[in-house]
Amino acid sequence: MFKVDDFVQSKTGGPKMQVLRVEGDMLWCARVDDHIKREIELKADTVNLYHEDGDFGVC
Repeated sequence: MFKVDDFVQSKTGGPKMQVLRVEGDMLWCARVDDHIKREIELKADTVNLYHEDGDFGVC
């Protein structure tokens, strides 16, 4: 469903994240505003593809 370099956002809201790695139903993502690219481990079913409405991300 998700692939490396997709942009995602938590279904409950939050920052825009880039998918760094995908293994089964697990994603390793980094916030786009984190220049160190610290990995955040997430289950794929907790995020949606990111899209913007004006200046803001929308879930």
